[in-house]
Amino acid sequence: MSQTTPASLDFDPADPVTLTQALIRCPSVTPAEGGALALLGVVLSAEGFSVERPVFSEPGMPDIENLYARIGSEGPVFVIAGHTDVVPPGDLTAWTRDPFSAEIEGGVLYGRGACDMKGGLAAMVSAAIRYRRANPDAPGSIAFLVTGDEEGPAVNGTVKLLDWADRRGERFDHCLLGEPTNPAAMSDMIKIGRRGSLTGKLTVQGIQGHVGYPHLAQNPIRGMVRLLAALDAAPLDAGTEHFDPSNLEVTTLDVGNPATNVIPAQARAVFNIRFNDLWTPQTLATEIERRLREAAGNTVRYEISFEPTNAVAFLTQPGPFVAMVADAVEAETGKRPALSTTGGTSDARFIKNYCPVVEYGVVGQTMHQIDERVAIADLVTLERVTHRLLATYFAAAQHA
Repeated sequence: MSQTTPASLDFDPADPVTLTQALIRCPSVTPAEGGALALLGVVLSAEGFSVERPVFSEPGMPDIENLYARIGSEGPVFVIAGHTDVVPPGDLTAWTRDPFSAEIEGGVLYGRGACDMKGGLAAMVSAAIRYRRANPDAPGSIAFLVTGDEEGPAVNGTVKLLDWADRRGERFDHCLLGEPTNPAAMSDMIKIGRRGSLTGKLTVQGIQGHVGYPHLAQNPIRGMVRLLAALDAAPLDAGTEHFDPSNLEVTTLDVGNPATNVIPAQARAVFNIRFNDLWTPQTLATEIERRLREAAGNTVRYEISFEPTNAVAFLTQPGPFVAMVADAVEAETGKRPALSTTGGTSDARFIKNYCPVVEYGVVGQTMHQIDERVAIADLVTLERVTHRLLATYFAAAQHA
């Protein structure tokens, strides 16, 4: 096993800062691999990991490269998950630095993916390398699940990578996902679950006509207002022990009518619901349909459809593993993190079907923004938290 910098690299990957810089310099905007997975493959292979890079396909979708790496042949298997793909940088002239140059200034590292989530992934890779270098005969195994399709459709990424590994007989015990979970400081929170997401498309039909002759027309906007009010009239629920109340937001409302003297023929609305573990997409759709049906009566003509979703609510119950992650954060930051289920979706929704998963990463204040950045100190802290967690996890397994 390598104890020094691999010959093909000009930096030591046990340093989370230089590894983050190297990953940012790979322009891996979804669905492009951009060299990021290739770089990780070189790094992990040099440290003794077996590395494979399966490519998955789906009609109408771009082919996606992924990476699976493992060191060790016995259980327990601790999985570190993440993604190397990033969102487009947007207007390059709005950036104060090249988004793929990974410049450091004032203790801050700038670049697309700095916090979401090349910085988090790099810190965890560095921690695993440092741990295995010091403990080459440690019990158990460390595995990496890394996709290039988290920021995209999420069809040819983690969901298929997990199935691929499962069919090969790979079994996982626990997983740490390096999404940027912290709102302001590295001690803020770990995520033990995520809300689900359901998008509905509502169309109300009317009869187009002249505004001066309303008796010859039927304005669909009145019906739309009535239906949307019914959806918003009563809370979907009051929340649960670990989840906020489910929330419905109307995101689009349109009639496509450029004329001021014409009653439109149709009104359209799109809404999204972030729902807790009291609901499934099916039960939630049934409740929405009930509310619309009652509000519409016999006077409002409408159609409702729901987009397919793989974003379901889930919870990793607080227990020994969750406590172990929180203990590691507290030991390195001096403050115990909150257990949270807030925010958007993540690939944890797929991983939870195979093993308990917890999310912890860097501060995410600038994710997807112009001048995305991460504090150098946060990368160092994440590396130390992950290293401590690995040491504690495998020590506990050895004495179990």
